[in-house]
Amino acid sequence: MFYLYILQSLRDNRHIYYGQTNNLKRRLAQHNNGENTSTRRFSPWKIVYYEAYTSRKLALVREKQLKHYGQARTKLKKQLGFPKALDQFNRLFD
Repeated sequence: MFYLYILQSLRDNRHIYYGQTNNLKRRLAQHNNGENTSTRRFSPWKIVYYEAYTSRKLALVREKQLKHYGQARTKLKKQLGFPKALDQFNRLFD
């Protein structure tokens, strides 16, 4: 299985990160251990959402959709109940 995941910073909950992996537990540990330069500054992180896919290609397509298309990101954040204040921080990891 491959996963699209969304992380939220425990240090500053306004910061979110979108990614994909085939091992959620390992990938979260990598983010929290500072192994990813994009997320090191705001660690520790928690997984707030994930979607499972049968192929890496599908997970990558969904990750790209969320990172590059505001409507998809806004719709998902609304479903998850993220506050509107997070909208201004979307571009941080785009």
